[in-house]
Amino acid sequence: MDLFQKCYEYTAAKEAIAAGIYPYFHYLETGQDTEVIMEGHRIIMIGSNNYQGLTSDKRVIEAAEKALLKYGTGCSGSRFLNGTLKLHLELEEKLAKFLNKEAALTFSTGFQSNLGIISAIAGRNDYIVCDKENHASIYDACRLSYAKMVRYEHNDMKDLERVLSEIPDNKGILIVTDGVFSMSGDICDLPSIVKLAEKYGARVMVDDAHGLGVLGERGRGTAEYFNLEDKVDIIMGTFSKSLASLGGYMAASRDVIDYVKHNSRPFIFSASIPPSNAAAALKALEIIEQEPERIKNLHRIADYMRNGLRKMGIPILESKTPIIPIMTYDNYRTFVATKMLFEEGVYVNPVIVPAVAPGQCLLRTAYTATHTEEQMDRAMEAIGKVFEQLPPREKS
Repeated sequence: MDLFQKCYEYTAAKEAIAAGIYPYFHYLETGQDTEVIMEGHRIIMIGSNNYQGLTSDKRVIEAAEKALLKYGTGCSGSRFLNGTLKLHLELEEKLAKFLNKEAALTFSTGFQSNLGIISAIAGRNDYIVCDKENHASIYDACRLSYAKMVRYEHNDMKDLERVLSEIPDNKGILIVTDGVFSMSGDICDLPSIVKLAEKYGARVMVDDAHGLGVLGERGRGTAEYFNLEDKVDIIMGTFSKSLASLGGYMAASRDVIDYVKHNSRPFIFSASIPPSNAAAALKALEIIEQEPERIKNLHRIADYMRNGLRKMGIPILESKTPIIPIMTYDNYRTFVATKMLFEEGVYVNPVIVPAVAPGQCLLRTAYTATHTEEQMDRAMEAIGKVFEQLPPREKS
């Protein structure tokens, strides 16, 4: 059998293109902002993770430009050898201090951060206990680690305890959870997770990619939100969301960081993040520290949108974060709604099976500290118009 046979038989994308409802790979002609030019259309962007609105901040751009001029375009090597800049060390020191941890370590991407952390920490004689709705990078990291991975029902603490109670006492246990779940906007039940971890001798890792700059009075994320910063063993996050750059990080005790940096294959064998990326993330972090009002603006604009959608009767999933899922239920309606909204000048993310369960398809919308109420009013008007015209739900 030809290895490529599966490629030849894959027709889903071609069929969606032929039907005029293919929603992916739209290209931008401007920088990421609250409004963008996308394929010649002026679009209100409610489909990005630019929570703090810093990707277009002149201070962040200037910091990246200065680093580019000073250090060049890349590092041409891994952190383990020739690829460590003083800038990387400054960023790690700043992250550790901000997150109230002893040390931090940066990775080339957020996805790679989870691969590098989990595959180094968990081995053949260990267990990884994983929320069913965790990010795909966590699942791939579990496969890479050789540890035994067991899942518990989403945010179901009774099921988590059932899983923990069945693990032998002589095994190492790492509980891994998203802080803010990227599709639903749910916040993990961290207080209960911490209590169960203490009861069963487990360690806790929080993927706070969507929590940093979003939760907590100072924007330190899920652990700060619950006042449990000293109870979370590893905090992981990304630079590609609130920190307006590209890359990822972990923050933990110095001993754990030292172990990972000397034993993580994804870290050791990857080139370090470019100088401009590190400088942009560092400046964005400084701005978040200096301007906590941005977090209040973020939640104010998200609440404005959430309340407006409720009043319009638009079906949404409730959350306390800037992620507001709008239910479309089936794949076809999701694609149609995405296309119609694009034509009305609003960009959203279509989420279909298998990313969600059958019958639970949605439009993932997310908001930014720099969005305005006027922009939200226009977006809501477009959403209301589109939902009045959508075809009926498919029968299950």
